Amino acid sequence: MATVDEIRAQLSGLLPRRDPETVGSVLGAGNDDVDAGRAWLRGASEHGLAVPAWPSEFGGRDADEEEVRLINELRSEFAVPDMYPFAVGLSLVAPILFDSPDEAQQQRWLKGIADGSEIWCQMFSEPDAGSDLANIATKVTPDGDQWLVSGQKVWTSRGPYSRWGMCLARTDPEQVKHRGLTMFAVDMEGPGVDIRALHQMNGDTHFSEVFLDDVRVGRPDILGSEGGGWGVAMTVLTHERSSLGGSGGGLDPSGGYGWLDQLGALGRLQDPVWRDRAMSLYAKQKVAGWTARRQANATETGSGGSGGKLRLVEVYSERTTIVQDALGAEGMIAGDTLVEFLTGPSMSIRGGTDEIQRNIIGERILGLPPEPRVDKGVSYSDLRRQGLV
Repeated sequence: MATVDEIRAQLSGLLPRRDPETVGSVLGAGNDDVDAGRAWLRGASEHGLAVPAWPSEFGGRDADEEEVRLINELRSEFAVPDMYPFAVGLSLVAPILFDSPDEAQQQRWLKGIADGSEIWCQMFSEPDAGSDLANIATKVTPDGDQWLVSGQKVWTSRGPYSRWGMCLARTDPEQVKHRGLTMFAVDMEGPGVDIRALHQMNGDTHFSEVFLDDVRVGRPDILGSEGGGWGVAMTVLTHERSSLGGSGGGLDPSGGYGWLDQLGALGRLQDPVWRDRAMSLYAKQKVAGWTARRQANATETGSGGSGGKLRLVEVYSERTTIVQDALGAEGMIAGDTLVEFLTGPSMSIRGGTDEIQRNIIGERILGLPPEPRVDKGVSYSDLRRQGLV
């Protein structure tokens, strides 16, 4: 195990020290800086500093839990770029690959994920399949020992600059809609893939809609097993909720409480009404941080990520709103502050809507009865004929 001085020296050779007064971008808001993140990952892979728990052959350093904790603590001293462009590969695809017995896929993709050379996106949602993800209509047609994938995906984050995409598609419409789905890795630069950027109100363009027209995939491109796509999707979404809900309650790279300093500088904390509002938010953010810490120390990820994600969304939205309110009219031209404020509403949708998270908590944690369903035991093709999907 490396010493503190050795790890700090390795980090200082790659990153500048973090300035507590500087607020970096959050989840790509207002700035998709792929180059900075890629440079960090490329340099970090030499010592396994970005993914220390990974095997060294894939860009990690085979670190145990104690060393991983130490590296994470020391890394917080430095200005690590916003890793949003790389999050799907690092946090969602990699766990799937590590759980897979397919060593060829691990060799094919993990190194590129670790060093940032290959970015991944997540192609789940469709115009008629959002919260009801099992309503996926993207079809897969057999073509010899391969398949042709056709359909439309929407809200595909990172689509415009991704090299690979996780694509959930329907391989057997005669199965009930939660079955007969397969997860494929799609070459986003291959023939038949048309990516169109969607402009968001905060200025971002990393959301996109993707049109797939007879995109060719083979058996080596299946993530998981044929027909096992729903299980893979649920595992991916669990990791996504956990990664969002475990972000410390605020997703603020400057340390989380810069908004409180802003209110103080504006003189708002001298007013008892503003002070009460600020302390209420401060308490919520503390609880969100403790929730994230408890989740990080849990032995396994699960439905608890939904609670963390809900707390994070509430804190982020209130944090950006209180600063905007305090600035008044100036907030309309306040640069990063305005971008964060306009990003706020999207947080309740990312990683599954707030409503879905509450359903998960109600059904899987509290044991409440599930909502009534008319699609149980009915094949997807029959549901289509009956107009129920």
